[in-house]
Amino acid sequence: MISVVIRTKNQSKALEFLLANLKNRYNNDVDEVIVVDNLSVDNSKEIATKYNARFETITNFSYGGSANFCAEKANNEIIVIFSAHSYPVSPDFFSTIKKQFVQNKNLAGVRCLHASNDYENYINNISALQDPNKSGLIFSGSAFRKSIWNKIKFNENVPTFEDKDWTKRVLKAGYDIEFAPVVFNYRVSRNDKQLFFRFKNDLIGNYQIWHKEPKISSVFKGTLVTILSAVKNMFVAMYYATKRLLLILKFKFNKPEKFNY
Repeated sequence: MISVVIRTKNQSKALEFLLANLKNRYNNDVDEVIVVDNLSVDNSKEIATKYNARFETITNFSYGGSANFCAEKANNEIIVIFSAHSYPVSPDFFSTIKKQFVQNKNLAGVRCLHASNDYENYINNISALQDPNKSGLIFSGSAFRKSIWNKIKFNENVPTFEDKDWTKRVLKAGYDIEFAPVVFNYRVSRNDKQLFFRFKNDLIGNYQIWHKEPKISSVFKGTLVTILSAVKNMFVAMYYATKRLLLILKFKFNKPEKFNY
């Protein structure tokens, strides 16, 4: 069977939708659901209990550390990891994943599909060896084999991209990473503070894992483009807001004829 682990913090609404989805549509495919919670102050624990999910608390959160914590707590060989704001869509989501692991004993993990990059690389048959970034694991919707994790743990020293870091290391060790042709949805809305936090971690992670160092000229150019785009978008938004107002006023004084059916 399959263990599902869910990383979450103060996302009770999204968490309940994911747990209800798992229970109502995939109850026969999954025999263990674990919610790994990072000190939420909402009712996440009550929601996990409502859906018979095991609730585990992690206090010192890091992406690699939390992934190791998830793997350690799971009892099954196949572990599917979600964020609370992602959820499976394909009816055969878990059965397809299980079939791939059964067929390929050398398989370390599978990446499920949720965005254009996934679809394009899957359709074009671009492997993780060719593109470990866009064809490697993504821990908002991927699966991995626990016995391989026992040999190669997730890196707790990277600020982000712990999934891509693991992808590179298991491929180097001779294991396989594949796409699973099943779809999950990833819905997340971040405020400016959260976006900056993510940007900071991505900046460091890109340098550590992909050895990408930003060019100062590109940074200044990107900042200028962002400012100009924001100003343009503000004026465009004001223009169309005014047009909508005038249209509504015109409609109020010149309504079209009603039809009786």
